Amino acid sequence: MIHLSKLNGNPMVLNSDLIKTVEASPDTMLTLITGEKLIVRESLEEVTEQVLAYRSRLLANVARHLPDLGGLARAASIASLDVANSREAIEKRQAQSANR
Repeated sequence: MIHLSKLNGNPMVLNSDLIKTVEASPDTMLTLITGEKLIVRESLEEVTEQVLAYRSRLLANVARHLPDLGGLARAASIASLDVANSREAIEKRQAQSANR
């Protein structure tokens, strides 16, 4: 979630996953995935920085809760390629196939 201000100065909090595009024309206009358009006081750069900071905090939080798997396996887990779980899932599918 990012904190923005409407043109009238009213604060709002927006789920950044809903943002499709951000344009500066000269006001900053957000187009959401729903098609709704919002005009905010923050610049295009400020919106972008807030989205990146929010996502960085999310990834850091996920990384803190991962078991210590070592460098490559940990990076793969963060990238949703969880090596340890993938190996277990493959072995489980192979065992299920052998039992059929």
